[in-house]
Amino acid sequence: MIMNSVPWIQYILFHFMFIGLCSCLDTISITQPIRDGDGGGDVLVSIGETFALGFFSPGKSNYRYVGIWYHKITEKTVVWVANRENPINDTSGFLSINTQGNLVLFDNNDQTTPVWSTNSSSLPTHEYSEAQLLDSGNLVLFQNESRRKLYLENRSSWIPQLILYDGQVPRFRSGHWNGIRLSGVRVFQMDPLYYYTFVSNDTEISVIWSMYNISILSRLVVDASGFVQRFMRYEQERGWREFTTSPDEPCDQYGHCGAFGLCDPNNTTEFECACLPGFEPKFRSEWNFRDGTHGCVRKPGSLICSKGEGFVKLKNVKPPDTSKVVVINGLTIEACEKECLRSCNCTAYASANISEGGSGCIAWHGDLMDTRIFTAGGQDFYLRVDEYELAQYAKKSKGSVATKRIRITMGQLVNGQEIAVKRLSKHSGQGMHEFMNEVTVIAKLQHRNLVRLLGCCIHEEEKMLIYEHLPNKSLDYFIFDLTRRAHMDWSKRFEIVNGIARGILYLHQDSRLKIIHRDLKASNVLLDASMNPKISDFGMAKMFGEDQIQANTKEYGYMAPEYAMQGLYSTKSDVLVSVWELWNDGRVLDIVDPALCNPFSTGEVSRCIHIGLLCLQEAGTERPTMSDVIFMLANETTLPPPNTPAFTFHYANSSKSSGAVSWNRVSITALEAR
Repeated sequence: MIMNSVPWIQYILFHFMFIGLCSCLDTISITQPIRDGDGGGDVLVSIGETFALGFFSPGKSNYRYVGIWYHKITEKTVVWVANRENPINDTSGFLSINTQGNLVLFDNNDQTTPVWSTNSSSLPTHEYSEAQLLDSGNLVLFQNESRRKLYLENRSSWIPQLILYDGQVPRFRSGHWNGIRLSGVRVFQMDPLYYYTFVSNDTEISVIWSMYNISILSRLVVDASGFVQRFMRYEQERGWREFTTSPDEPCDQYGHCGAFGLCDPNNTTEFECACLPGFEPKFRSEWNFRDGTHGCVRKPGSLICSKGEGFVKLKNVKPPDTSKVVVINGLTIEACEKECLRSCNCTAYASANISEGGSGCIAWHGDLMDTRIFTAGGQDFYLRVDEYELAQYAKKSKGSVATKRIRITMGQLVNGQEIAVKRLSKHSGQGMHEFMNEVTVIAKLQHRNLVRLLGCCIHEEEKMLIYEHLPNKSLDYFIFDLTRRAHMDWSKRFEIVNGIARGILYLHQDSRLKIIHRDLKASNVLLDASMNPKISDFGMAKMFGEDQIQANTKEYGYMAPEYAMQGLYSTKSDVLVSVWELWNDGRVLDIVDPALCNPFSTGEVSRCIHIGLLCLQEAGTERPTMSDVIFMLANETTLPPPNTPAFTFHYANSSKSSGAVSWNRVSITALEAR
């Protein structure tokens, strides 16, 4: 079976919600058109009064258009326009269905040539005789007797499909539906505010997302520059909030690193493009100038389809373009490997469906285009290499881990300003170029909830960072002390929670560089004189190997579930079991610190615990983004029920393997260029 890429623009449906009007009509027929007029004209309204369709003039223009907009929002938000290239000069227009079953828009001054129309000329006469605006937001043509549907297309707001084109040139690819999500889109990774429906049949391929809370409006807009923007609006708010924009980095662009290239946005010190194992740049001179569009070719002497060959496993990958792949349903991943080895043209394979342990097989033949690395949320991808490359890759994945050796002392500048000096020993394992690059990057981050870096000092192999001094030390200094935590009432704790969330959102989304903080814990949240939280340790942490830090961490802290599931367990696992049991028993307030003597909002406390459990979903893509967390903290939206937290009831194999250990030199803090 061949899975063909489907340009999303050809299959767009109107999945928007519409709201009511002065007229109760939601249907146009041959005998019942809608007409424009000086008072605004007739309007179709969906039965649930979410969307409306009618005539309008944008801004101060006198031209008239037929469009669809949100009905009950004060400021008119238009999501679709029929005659965007052929406006009507006055209010004489009318929209109806003609005898050929087409929707037609006429200027009353010229009823011979329509201003705009649908094109169903290949259908029998009277095949479609009604057009109805559904409460789902779909504007559909109906066959009068059978109610057979024909969906109209929307060229501005869209339901996610496979490829975004600029003319005939692909610009952005969402990846295939892998049973949980679209495999290549961070925007559409699983979100606790939404639930997703995947439809695949003879007439339609689509992914539909719907809100758990219908009072929250959400829309995606494709602007003229090709950017996909996600907006949300709560019923009590004014205006739309922009939540995400894509593409927002070079690796989002289709084929940025060419055939057999691998795009890694976390590589800020080098070129983001690299070649897949067993390949090298096709034109080295172009790569030297940071141009990877011509991609990579197999290294000279590579022997595919020979003795000793195998597959290299790449994790957290957006799989390559699936325009020309072989899909075999029902195969296990082991059977998929054997199937790929049967053909010398098979270059790679992956699971077609990663839900419930994985099933189905996707096999690539030929070039591998548009492959990238995700920080989290990608899937496993198996690349075919020869015996030599297989051995080389295994050798590269071994290594030693640097040890964390940090000392912090207080000091004072000549102007009297108090400072904190963090000294990193010469055994930290980071080079001078990398250190200076990181200092430059961190110094440009400015946010009220981030510790401010004032400068650095380098002497021979010694490196020091100078930060602002925060007199109230760290959050763990208060919350893990019986006496001091009694002075922190709930309102102050809730302010700290919101401050930390805002700081992380800045790192993830609003800063010039995206920074993923992988060691966020109470000891790394410092408090100023007014007890405002400031996140620290997101710059120097890049110097340390990830696994060693987690194995040796003794402080109270947070460990990402996917790390803990690799065998790094502690008493924190038992704490999660206790919290989860209290949640399931309806005794969530038993979790509250007994030191909170003053009255507090039980709703806010329960909501924070609920959000915390959502942040502990086993799959990283099922956890809320920080923008979602802030939205949930600030609004009384209905939250989805949490699943069993990760690593609560999973136990790692404690036996030690005598074989080679796979080691990944990943930093605690990852920088992602935007």
